[in-house]
Amino acid sequence: MVSSDPREEVLQAWYMDDSTEDQRLPHHKEPKEFVSLDQLAELGVLSWKLDADNPDTDPELKKIREERGYSYLDVCEISPEKLPNYDEKIKSFFEEHLHIDEEIRYAVAGSGYFDVRDRNEAWIRVWVKKGGMIILPAGIYHRFTLDEGNYIKALRFFVGEPVWTPYNRPHDHLPARGEYIKTFVEKDVANQTVDATA
Repeated sequence: MVSSDPREEVLQAWYMDDSTEDQRLPHHKEPKEFVSLDQLAELGVLSWKLDADNPDTDPELKKIREERGYSYLDVCEISPEKLPNYDEKIKSFFEEHLHIDEEIRYAVAGSGYFDVRDRNEAWIRVWVKKGGMIILPAGIYHRFTLDEGNYIKALRFFVGEPVWTPYNRPHDHLPARGEYIKTFVEKDVANQTVDATA
């Protein structure tokens, strides 16, 4: 079945295997188990396909920034050549953590993996390629790594002054985590209970 969702050209998601091999490998389960972008949205993970060759003039990006209040923007390039202390940094990005604010990343070149936890604590790998924009909600446990291409150039957005503080797991006591659980985890559990009694 061919999808008509243009986002799937620049964003793909699947459940990960349990291998501890190189984190930059795809880590598909066998057989492969894909996750739709609508399923990601149910976890609070939002995504778009945008014009990565013209981010300064893209009306869709302008609209997203205005609607969501993203006043801050910078550029982050991650590769062994571009990022000082690369080995240390890439290890820290791959530590499971959360933030108390949204994490917004827009790949304008290269690609990488954002791994997020589903409601049952299983890892979902989200492959973000050039043109893909992803928003991780505050309070979701996640991690990041490059893929085998070893390069991503991403625009980072923030509401107001940026705070990039990662809170490595466990940090379940933070209000952002409680809000995430209430909004995206318990809500779904409550919906399943209603469905079961229908």
